[in-house]
Amino acid sequence: MARIGYARVSTLDQDLDMQVDRLKGEGCAIIRSEKVSGASRDGRAELATILQFLRPGDELVVTRLDRLGRDTRDVLNLIHECEQRGAFVTVLDPHVSTRGEMGHVVLTVLGMVAQMERRFIKERQREGIVKAKADGAYKGGKRRLDRDAILQLHQTGHGASMIARKVGCSRMQIYRVIKENQHKTE
Repeated sequence: MARIGYARVSTLDQDLDMQVDRLKGEGCAIIRSEKVSGASRDGRAELATILQFLRPGDELVVTRLDRLGRDTRDVLNLIHECEQRGAFVTVLDPHVSTRGEMGHVVLTVLGMVAQMERRFIKERQREGIVKAKADGAYKGGKRRLDRDAILQLHQTGHGASMIARKVGCSRMQIYRVIKENQHKTE
């Protein structure tokens, strides 16, 4: 039986150290962490690895429920998958475990709160963008990819897979940049 910790933050500039330290302090022998959005399970390779290797009696430990995800259905599905493997889920803050029946009820409610919180964040963000646009202060989000480098590599005959590795993104993003450029030049 192992205690396996999972730490997650949403963006690259956020820090995982506090979560990792807390999980170590709770006796987690294995800790997997990643910097990826909790809106869905897409792209969460570390979480997928944990789920794949859970054994009966293992315990998946997170500092807060929203570290597992911000969608109630996803969180409940994750918990169900853990239980199908004979494992438990423990949330440290507030301390709740699926070892008891009441834990399931509390985790369901907490999952709903996390999803609602995500909706509120998105709504506040939309309102802020509308106001900033009206004030002439909004210029759009910061571009994360060097589009010129992608197009230059593409024009010199490099394939999407190689460009994606070199730039550090997915092939789909490469295809989008190339397609956007084709539409601009038409």
